[in-house]
Amino acid sequence: MIEMELVGVRVEVPGNAPVVLLRERLDGGRVLPIFIGSPEATAIALALEDVHPPRPMTHDLMVKLLETLQATVDRVVVTDLQDRTFYAEIILVAGEQTITVECRPSDGIALAARTGSPIFAADTVLAEAAYEAEADDGDEEPVDPEEAEEMVEEFREFIENIRPEDFEN
Repeated sequence: MIEMELVGVRVEVPGNAPVVLLRERLDGGRVLPIFIGSPEATAIALALEDVHPPRPMTHDLMVKLLETLQATVDRVVVTDLQDRTFYAEIILVAGEQTITVECRPSDGIALAARTGSPIFAADTVLAEAAYEAEADDGDEEPVDPEEAEEMVEEFREFIENIRPEDFEN
């Protein structure tokens, strides 16, 4: 198992498919992209931006349930990849008991983002689905701080105004 860092959520063009990106924590060499649904992408993005909607989302409810039951998320593990479908587990600790719960990676990652729990990926998953991150050669133009702040502010406005109806088919 390799510890991963949650890089963020992106939208892949041309299909406008949301993808969550995990990067190896130690050397940052490999990146694991996992395609997820739009509601899950929003849930992860909200957690990363520390945005708290007026009413709790499903993953916020999960955190409250765990707190009420005095359980903690020890870690989330992306365990397998079969027929282009990723599998994951949430490892919970309740008192002296360790409990493993199967989940979709997106749900596990959304929960980890809210609890600050570590995320891991199986070596076999990384070998099959990860790619080497491009090294930063310093050739990129520096980002204007005002432009960056404007982009962050636009994203915050988007997140604050998003409604469940926006995801209906």
